[in-house]
Amino acid sequence: MEVVGRLLALLVLLLVGTGLRASEILDTSRTARLNDIAYYVALPALIFISTYDQAIGELLTPALLVGLLFVLFSTAGLAWLVHRNRSSRPRQSVAIVQSYHSNLGYLGLPLVAATFDAEVTAIASVVLGILSLVQVPLTVLILVFVNEAETKIGRELGGLLTNPVLLALITGLGVGSSSVTVPPLAVSGLDIVGAFALPLALLCVGASLQVDLPSVDFGASGSVVALKIVCMPLLAWIVFSLLTVDEATFTASVVMLGTPTAVSTFVFANELGGDEEFASLNVFATTLVSIATLFVLITLVS
Repeated sequence: MEVVGRLLALLVLLLVGTGLRASEILDTSRTARLNDIAYYVALPALIFISTYDQAIGELLTPALLVGLLFVLFSTAGLAWLVHRNRSSRPRQSVAIVQSYHSNLGYLGLPLVAATFDAEVTAIASVVLGILSLVQVPLTVLILVFVNEAETKIGRELGGLLTNPVLLALITGLGVGSSSVTVPPLAVSGLDIVGAFALPLALLCVGASLQVDLPSVDFGASGSVVALKIVCMPLLAWIVFSLLTVDEATFTASVVMLGTPTAVSTFVFANELGGDEEFASLNVFATTLVSIATLFVLITLVS
């Protein structure tokens, strides 16, 4: 019942965000400011506090790295096969990337932190770092290739170097692998700030979701939903079972890979020639359906 309550709270926050946007309380500029607070302050605080007392060798194992990359590229390859015959290139490109590009930062890590212990959360932070370094470049390259978009790929990829999430992860792991001591007062303050990551992120996601029902392509969107929040976590379950990793690694990996499509895919689609209306619909659909699938995943791994 505790898991049900938490996931229902996620749904409520999503709907509140959508309602605040509809009532224009959260307009574009206010949503952007709230997004900045979540992305540049709350989420980095959560990541640092999850990793500052953990050595990198205890968290990043060969099995974790191999398993994550195998699941990501296998899902991307399957998505390419499923969506290869879409008549519209902008829609095809979006369908492919949204079938594997997970909402690891805004939903995955905060959800894991709110549901599991510190060990699982620390590994989930590493999962976030590894997959962000791979799925963002992969998404940019696919959108540019399929849509023949004109963009400076170096600029898009260069943004990773100043990504606050990755910088917080590197700093946290660096502190954890050294003899540096973090003052208890700083730890307590960062812990409080990090606790706001999930509610702020959900309000931002809810405020960003837009759906135009008459234009829904149920076949294409249904395929994205099936690949992203059913096939991908199922494949992760099989792969990490075969790799015989420890319980914390298994739990963090399966739940993180079971998250819905990242909101950032809508932004990439808008910038790189993708079908933005289709992208927005898929973010909404995968997020809504994932409330049920994440409940199943969390219940099983618990």
